Amino acid sequence: MERGGEVINFTILTEEDDMVTPQQIRMVKGSWRRLQGIQPETIAGLFYARLFASHPGLRKMFPADMEAQYRKLMDMLHTIVMRLDHLEELSAEIAAMAARHEGYGVKPVHYQYVGEALLWTLEKGLGKDWTDEVATAWRDSYTTLTASMLQEL
Repeated sequence: MERGGEVINFTILTEEDDMVTPQQIRMVKGSWRRLQGIQPETIAGLFYARLFASHPGLRKMFPADMEAQYRKLMDMLHTIVMRLDHLEELSAEIAAMAARHEGYGVKPVHYQYVGEALLWTLEKGLGKDWTDEVATAWRDSYTTLTASMLQEL
């Protein structure tokens, strides 16, 4: 993902890598709370618009009517963000989500695309509150979740 001329790469963490720090978790949760004043459909709509504009081939993986999908995305993000400091409690849900996504035809590279669209959406939604530290916290959190999901495949 390109941000201010800088390319942000999502890498898959290994067991030896540091996970998300408590400070990063606080930043993710705090920035998520700031987004709660925006209609969920607006955030989800912006996310999917960016995802499909950047990777049009992904559109066919989703229903024509996206309303339910918008709610699923926002509910899932909220659950993960609020339990980010205890992701192990979500291991069964993460495994089920990974299996569902694989069944939909999701490939490992698609996680990169989703991460790029998510960070872009968060940057737009947070405006001046989107700092390098917040971006890194979200990227690291997403990378950790992605690693968990890919381990399930």
